[in-house]
This record gives sequence, structure tokens and C-alpha cells, in this order.
Amino acid sequence: MVGVPKLNRADTVAALRNPLAFIADRWTPEPRTVQRAALIALVVSVVIVVTGGAVRLTGSGLGCPTWPECTDGSLTPTQTLSYHSAIEFGNRMLTYVLCAAVGWAIIAARCEKPYRRALTRLGWAQFWLVMGNAVLGGIVVLVGLNPYTVAAHFLLASALTAVAVVMWQRTREGDAAPRPLVGKAVVQLVWFLVVAAVLLIAVGTVVTGAGPHAGDSSDVKRIPIDWQAVAKLHSVLAWIVVTLTFALWFILKAVDAPRGPLARTRELFLILLGQGVIGYVQYFTHLPELLVGLHMFGSCLVWVGVLRVLLSLRERPETEPGVSAPLAEVTVPTNA
Repeated sequence: MVGVPKLNRADTVAALRNPLAFIADRWTPEPRTVQRAALIALVVSVVIVVTGGAVRLTGSGLGCPTWPECTDGSLTPTQTLSYHSAIEFGNRMLTYVLCAAVGWAIIAARCEKPYRRALTRLGWAQFWLVMGNAVLGGIVVLVGLNPYTVAAHFLLASALTAVAVVMWQRTREGDAAPRPLVGKAVVQLVWFLVVAAVLLIAVGTVVTGAGPHAGDSSDVKRIPIDWQAVAKLHSVLAWIVVTLTFALWFILKAVDAPRGPLARTRELFLILLGQGVIGYVQYFTHLPELLVGLHMFGSCLVWVGVLRVLLSLRERPETEPGVSAPLAEVTVPTNA
């Protein structure tokens, strides 16, 4: 049995002043531990989007009609409230799980040796995005599920997922400057793909804000626009993303690109095919809740897939002591 080391007063003061530094002085995680921590944070960031969709699709958006309390004078649902309250409250509690996952990723990154400042900053960026979206979620409730705030809530969650993807990628590579694996023309094509994916997600939030699933059984304000017309625009953007992905795969094959970009592009293409099938089926079956929920999950996978394609276009080897890293030719997201 391993004994617990005793802490003197100096240790206690140091732990209170800078707990992360205190832990880092006494624990060095394996690289696999840091990678798993980042992956868990990514997975939970996707899960909370899906459960948030479940709140809306079950009409439970105002199951807890106030915030930060569930009801006036109570942080938890009361016995007089319906199952909608339990669903909404459960989604709120999942925020704490997400905070724990992100916190674990921050601790693991901070304790890794040698210390990687950029990796830790990516963890903290996730933390502040979670805090900001939690506040925005409360505003969504307080304004009665205003569709514009709901859209912003989803977009901020997508930003969180993006940072989580970048952090997960960075845990599996070194800190040298990125070296391109493909030519500039391919990089530009992928950036067009990224922009198209952002537009696809943004228009998807408009479809949600104008569509029939308001998030609550009460009279909830909707975006004053024909949701079917916006859905058709959403479909056009989806086809643009599919076309760009197929063109990218064809070009990568033609230039005999490395395995990484090819594999990520193929994965994205398969995800897009599945998402497209779900999207068309849900449209022609008048948006059943289950298919809408699967489509939201698919949108998260598409976004993750697009980002993984972007990040696969370069490599970051380990920095060699005394050797300066080469200049990067590929632009990647900040802190990536």
C-alpha cells in the first residue's frame, strides 16, 4: 500500500496559490493519458449538443422556467413539475460533467513534461467557452427560447467542439512548426471546404429557428421566414460540401498525397453520405424527432470531420533541442 505524502504548511500555501503548478510538480502523466483526456473532453462536448437537441425535440426547453434555479426558490425540479423539467434539468447537470472533462484535460496538459503552454491554453479556451455557453443557455431560458439566442447557443457549442478537436490533435503531435504535407492549392481548397461547412451549420440553425420544433409546447417565437425555403438552401450548401470533399479526395489521389489527408477525406465523405440520407429522409417524413436528433449528431460529426481534414494537411514533429523549427507554409487555427 502506497503511503500518502504529508503536506507541510509551505506545501499547503503553494497548493492554494497555484494548484495546477503544485500538481504538476508531483505528477507526470503518460502521453496516452493526456490524449485520452483531450478525447473525453471532445466526446462530452458532442454529447451535450445531442442532449441539448433532445431538450428541444421533446418540448422541454422551458421545463425549468428560470435560471440559474430550476424554479423560483428551488435549484432542482419540484414534484409538481413534469418530466420536461427532469429532461431540462438533466441537460443542465451535464454541463458539470463537461466542466469536469475539460478540467481533467487542463490538468493533464499542465502536468505533461515538458510543459506545453499552447496545449494548456487550448484547454483553458474550452473552459471559458463552456462558461460562456452556460451563461448564454441561461439567457435562452430567460428570454423564452428566443430562436436567435438558441442559434447562438448552438454556434458557440460548435466553437467549443472546434477547440476540442484542435487540442486532441495537438496531444498527438510535437511542438515544432507545422510542415505542409500538400501543396498550397490543396490547402486553399480545404479552406473553401471549411467555409462552406461553417455556412452549412449556420444556415442549419436558421432552419431550426424557423422550423416546427420550437423547443416547448407553449407559444415560442420563431424566425419569421419560410423554413422549407431555408431548408432547400441548407441542402444546396450540403451538396457544395459534398462536392468539395469529393474533389479534394480525387485531387489527393491524383497527386499521391500522404495517407493521413486521404484517410481523413474518405472518412468525411462517408459521414456526409450518411448525414445526407438522414437529412432527406427527415425532410420528406415531416421532421420526426428521432431523425432530427440523429441529424444534429451528424452535424457534429461533419464539423469534426472537416476540422480533422484541415489538421491532417500538416505535421508537427517533436522539437529537437538546439534546432530551430522550419517556417510553416500552412495556416492552421490559432494556437493549433
